[in-house]
Amino acid sequence: MILTMDIGNTNIKTALFDGKEMFKYWRMSTSITSTSDEYGVRLASMFAHEGVSMDVVEGIIVSSVVPPINFTIEHMLQNYFGRAPLLVAPGVKTGINIRYENPRELGSDRIANAVAAYEEYGGPTIFIDFGTATTFGVVDENGAFLGGTICPGIKLSSEALVTGTAKLPRFELTRPDTVIGRSTLSNLQSGMYYGYVGLVRNIVRKIKQELGKEALVVATGGLALMIAEESKVIDKLDGLLTLKGLRLIYERNRTEG
Repeated sequence: MILTMDIGNTNIKTALFDGKEMFKYWRMSTSITSTSDEYGVRLASMFAHEGVSMDVVEGIIVSSVVPPINFTIEHMLQNYFGRAPLLVAPGVKTGINIRYENPRELGSDRIANAVAAYEEYGGPTIFIDFGTATTFGVVDENGAFLGGTICPGIKLSSEALVTGTAKLPRFELTRPDTVIGRSTLSNLQSGMYYGYVGLVRNIVRKIKQELGKEALVVATGGLALMIAEESKVIDKLDGLLTLKGLRLIYERNRTEG
């Protein structure tokens, strides 16, 4: 089985794939202060809880947008699985043409999303990842990654609003019944939710205008469903998009022998 690991600023998503099928899926918090053993024990307990031996892992691939944690994770994987991971970095075969001015600047998670989006849905496809940052990407009908947009994530935006003001309270991110709020709490929820829905609608509209054609819109990430319900521009929800892309990249770099 192949272990895929997507290290984000907030969470680490990891999944075991048996061929093309996802076998198990786990999430844990990202912490730059955790040691390799702390991460290893967490993963070992997750495997044990599911009754899965760590020995079933025959290959590992990692995407990370948190460079300070990379050595710790690599060290943990070597110690607990006895295998060196494949890191998504320049030089790794992706199977797609990356039309970025400097491909080294492109986040490995966005590369994985582009690979999976084209493999699963064809092109042109717009893929949106609702994470700590919300990223939009575009692959064309030939599978080329054209570029995209990066915005502050919903949680990050709401946290900045609260910490940057003296009196505004923390609030739950939820869909309010009305746009016109009659309390500070409902005002905050309305502004964040409907403002973000408008952001998504407008960026998708502008991307389609620049493409000059229709495109399928795929969304992933924890808050994708909440935004999709109101925005009406998201065609597919795929919570495993990044991990699927990592599995594909691993297969494209597998050396037989």
